[in-house]
Amino acid sequence: MTVKWGIISTANIAQRAVIPGIKESETGEVYAIASRNVDNAKETAEKLAIPVAYGSYEELLADPDIEAVYIPLPNHLHKEWSIKAMEAGKHVLCEKPIALNAKEAEEMIDASKKAGVILAEAFMYRYHPRYRMIEEKIQSGAIGEIRGIHGVFTFNSAGAKENVRFKKEWGGGSLYDVGVYPISAARMILKQEPEAATVHALFSEQHGDVDMMASGLLEFENGVALTFDCGMWADFRNRLEILGTEGKIEVPSAFVVNQNEQDHFYVHTSEGTEEVEVPYVNQYALQADVIGQSIRSGEELPFPSDDAIQNMKVLDACLASAEQRKRVEIKKG
Repeated sequence: MTVKWGIISTANIAQRAVIPGIKESETGEVYAIASRNVDNAKETAEKLAIPVAYGSYEELLADPDIEAVYIPLPNHLHKEWSIKAMEAGKHVLCEKPIALNAKEAEEMIDASKKAGVILAEAFMYRYHPRYRMIEEKIQSGAIGEIRGIHGVFTFNSAGAKENVRFKKEWGGGSLYDVGVYPISAARMILKQEPEAATVHALFSEQHGDVDMMASGLLEFENGVALTFDCGMWADFRNRLEILGTEGKIEVPSAFVVNQNEQDHFYVHTSEGTEEVEVPYVNQYALQADVIGQSIRSGEELPFPSDDAIQNMKVLDACLASAEQRKRVEIKKG
């Protein structure tokens, strides 16, 4: 039996990526979509061949046929509607970042445990097999001991002045939007939590005083660091480099998937360069399948919801560092 999904909002990311991903998955079915404008919901449902359209989020959550919901609302609405969905007995896939801060994330996870449902953060790249392949290379000793990680994710949307990413009170800014990718990737690869953050940012008066560009340093154990930059007012980049004592791994397309050779990654050592071919897959479909299988089997997700709290603690520290122009220690536990 497939998992029937409801989509709360007609957001671009839902239409462009997540809905097609669920449709392509083996376990999921996009059953309904909701908007606060019923005409918008009906138009989107017709365009994407979704059977049911609702003119309110509440109507969708009241539908007993829907088992799971995807929430791509602006960041400041993640907590409210995730909790309402979970209280209605729905499993939730919430767009990243899961909340505005670690405290909100804790409240959301408490609600999921109380309701006995799944709460997952939508980091689609983590489900791509390339990261298991990269982990195997690291564990094999191919690049020696890890000495550092460098990640970048930038794009230019500065001209779209009405973009929700430019509303500070809504959780706008590049750290929330794309900085979370290299941050979560470093935590996943190192299997550690950073001890401190230092971030320098460009806050733009033209864009609601959000950070349109940020460059940061996260301190991990044993002198290992993540250096990263993220931005919404810069040329497109989407890369990750893992530096070791005996070599390095270069991932030219680390978070966004393209149907070309750029999706492969490279292992550079003294013996030369190995191009590791990565199969083309829909990482949004893989994400839906992992969640669907967990719903059906009752098994835990590979990235438990508590991971979202840790990621938000790091993001909280990064934002505080950028605003206060100082190094911020990250509390453990």
